Formats: sequence, C-alpha cells, structure tokens
Amino acid sequence: MKVVIQRVSEASVTVGGQIVGAISNGLLLLIGIDEQDDESDANWLVQKILNLRIFSDAEGKMNHSVQDIQGEILFISQFTLIAEYKKGNRPGFSKAAKPEQAIPLFEYFKNEISKSGLKTESGIFGADMKVSLLNDGPVTIVMDSKTKQ
Repeated sequence: MKVVIQRVSEASVTVGGQIVGAISNGLLLLIGIDEQDDESDANWLVQKILNLRIFSDAEGKMNHSVQDIQGEILFISQFTLIAEYKKGNRPGFSKAAKPEQAIPLFEYFKNEISKSGLKTESGIFGADMKVSLLNDGPVTIVMDSKTKQ
C-alpha cells in the first residue's frame, strides 16, 4: 500500500456536487492499494500514521501525532498511486488491486484507524471525486508498506 499523508487545516471530498466527507485539523490520506497488498500492509501503515509526529508542539517543533492533537482523518482511495510509468508516457495501472480485493482492504484500513477514536471521514471508493484541502505547512509524506519507507 502507498499512502500520501498531508497535514491539513481542512479538507473535503465532493462526489456529484455533494460533499461526502469533510474534516478540520488533521490528516488527508490518499491511499493506493497494490495487488500484492494484504492486512499486514494496512496494519503497518495504521501504526505509523497514528503515531507519526508531524504536528507542532508549543515550541513549534513537530512532536505531536494526530492522536495527540485529537485530529481528524479523511480517507481517499487513489489507485493512481500504483501507476507504472517506466515505458512510454501513459501510466499503466495493471498492478493496482481490483475492486474485489481493494475495497475490503480499504475498509479494513479505515476501520483499524477508526479504532483510535478519532473522527474519520471518507470519499467513495471508485467514484470521480473532487478533493479540496488546505495543506498546513505544507507537510506531505509518502509511505510505502512494501519498502517500509
């Protein structure tokens, strides 16, 4: 799994002109699921994301996690994170998990993070979504469960 983590002051996702998810201070997670991913990938990411210290303390240093600040989390499925682009100029997505595999893993990931008690919102898997955000910092981090980076 690949996740782009953005520290946000606010974020929302719209489908068909209707806001389906919105958060204030917290994290926007763009989540790509590879055909080789399973629950162990999700579990590793859950722990890293919930404990990632990217929120400022009183001295302005990044010492707090999303849990420490009782932040909110918005989940967006994004298969394009699994793009292959070595040959030619059109990205390929053949390694992205098919919906029958990706949807249960996406839901599992969301549910595991929700166990933290933080407010969570989500886009709609597979929908044409419009995502708006106010990146705070900006702070953007990319995690890959396969490389553990």
